[in-house]
Amino acid sequence: MVQRIDVTAADGVRLAAWEFREPTAEPVRPAGHAWPAGHARSAGPARPAEPGPAADPQRPAVLLLHGLMGRAFHWAGTARWLSEHRRVVALDQRGHGQSDRPASGPYTREAFVADAEAAVEQLGLAPVTLIGHSMGALTAWQLAARRPDLVEALVICDMRASALGEASQQEWEDWFHRWPLPFPTQDAARRWFGEDDPRVERPDPGRGAFFAEVMHEAQDGWRPLFSRRQMLTARETWVHDAHWEELAQVRCPALVVRGLDGELGRAEAQEMVRVLPAGRYAEIPDAGHYLHYDQPAAWRAALEPFLDGIRATSN
Repeated sequence: MVQRIDVTAADGVRLAAWEFREPTAEPVRPAGHAWPAGHARSAGPARPAEPGPAADPQRPAVLLLHGLMGRAFHWAGTARWLSEHRRVVALDQRGHGQSDRPASGPYTREAFVADAEAAVEQLGLAPVTLIGHSMGALTAWQLAARRPDLVEALVICDMRASALGEASQQEWEDWFHRWPLPFPTQDAARRWFGEDDPRVERPDPGRGAFFAEVMHEAQDGWRPLFSRRQMLTARETWVHDAHWEELAQVRCPALVVRGLDGELGRAEAQEMVRVLPAGRYAEIPDAGHYLHYDQPAAWRAALEPFLDGIRATSN
């Protein structure tokens, strides 16, 4: 079963959190969306979060944080096996998925980190293991640095600590303008992002699946769940700054995972591991930036020993 729980951010923004409870049950598909292969479905109305008890040591808690343009259900495959032994919650971050998209934001680093903090506290997840992809990984390590009392362990999935620079932001703005919206079908979106997008050097089914899942059916065709303008605003809050200092402040065990063909280079990833006081490294062959979509079995094989080691230590 997948249960939606509403979390209230410090500034009043409503955030949709999704708790994955029974890996054999099936969730209800929100209107206008299709589930990726292997999703479970379940019914259940949203309910507001209530202050919860501390995490059960027999079922340690995990909070999953998606990347820019992503959504909580991108983690469905990961959540399925994690929930066998853990309490698993995935968060739709502000501006994404089923969470609020306030026109005026804020879409700052502080806001995203505060949202994750609110989810941990309101859902009683502490001490929590944070697993973040891309932007969600940055949010995760910033929260771990600022609130070490809340975080037991950290997984950083294909996110750089160095600044990307103004040219990168301009490239993204130009790329957004090239999207052939609206797509006539969700499959058309899958094909464009996985094959026809000029940014794709060779067919990338994982990338296509990732983007197909952030499209919804509008009156004129399939369009993104998010505002591209808001995504650029959110991205601007990290592309100009490096985040090595906060990375060095993370005291909990941390695993840095990169796809061999992803956006995080090997040298930078290994330097991140060196900077982390308790850092470890994993690399997944034949995977790009969306490595949990590209190679789900290898992704699981990289994470499980690390997570099992955290459980053994905490017990």
